[in-house]
Amino acid sequence: MSHSHHHHDDHCHGHSHSEGHEHDHGHGHGHGHDHHHVTLILSERHFKVLRWVFGLTFIYLVVEVAGGVISGSLALLADGFHMFADAMGIGLSLFAAWLSHRPAPEHRTFGYQRVEILAAFFNALLLIGMGVFILYESFERFQNPEPIQANLMLMVATGGLVVNIIGAKLLHQGHEHNLNMKGAYLHVLGDLLGSVGAILAGACIYFFDWRWADPLISCLISFLILFSALGLLKEAVNILLEGCPSHIDIEDIRREILTYEGIEDIHNLHVWNINMQRAVLTAHLEVTPEAFSGKTLNTVQQALKEKYGLSHVTLQLELP
Repeated sequence: MSHSHHHHDDHCHGHSHSEGHEHDHGHGHGHGHDHHHVTLILSERHFKVLRWVFGLTFIYLVVEVAGGVISGSLALLADGFHMFADAMGIGLSLFAAWLSHRPAPEHRTFGYQRVEILAAFFNALLLIGMGVFILYESFERFQNPEPIQANLMLMVATGGLVVNIIGAKLLHQGHEHNLNMKGAYLHVLGDLLGSVGAILAGACIYFFDWRWADPLISCLISFLILFSALGLLKEAVNILLEGCPSHIDIEDIRREILTYEGIEDIHNLHVWNINMQRAVLTAHLEVTPEAFSGKTLNTVQQALKEKYGLSHVTLQLELP
């Protein structure tokens, strides 16, 4: 790999949430492995819950988009698009879980795990397109407001709120222990906000005939869409460019490795993601002749896997 270490270090420090995760990962060796197992793998029950939430969201987003078109409400259409963003996010988690159980073909040594990243990348671009479309439309509507069937708008938006509350309730149980569930839960909470916004806009039009409320709320919802899309795009691009995972601090790993007895120096240290869940580390370690053994390899490998939640650690021992 042609990255210089400096590029890697900057890359790793450049993420604002690195510290929070750091705290998560350093639970001590025994517990750490457990903790990571819990965070990433979707259990059968989680998988079922996500499928239900995906189904509900998908059905209702069709209702919202149709309601938006029929009632003339841009806010409903925007909320439908926002639900689409979330359904796609949950769909990606399901797709990734399904892919991880497929056997890898011989010529693709990592199996199909990168497909998830490509899907996330195109998904993010699609969402950015949607967000920009809603923004453009809302500016148009500010200039010439269109008539809106506020009663239909209110009914559909309230239905959306109910669907999101059900989704949030279903996801609430597993969201502390699983990153996929947590992501889906945050999506649904964002959706809930969108539906509340659409209800507010509908109420403003119904009671006060304030037509500008519709494009205003649409604007806000499009910012929600763009915010989640840009986050997804940033993560996908980082992984496609083999960047350091956002929750791992490379300097911290370097310090950790040097604490082991007999390790003199480290070079060619690389950390990258295969997909959104699985991170890989490779490094060359210079060791003293006494430490030149399988025991050193195993100790360091296990410790790194557990402390940082890495799925593969490949180390090469060298004598100085």
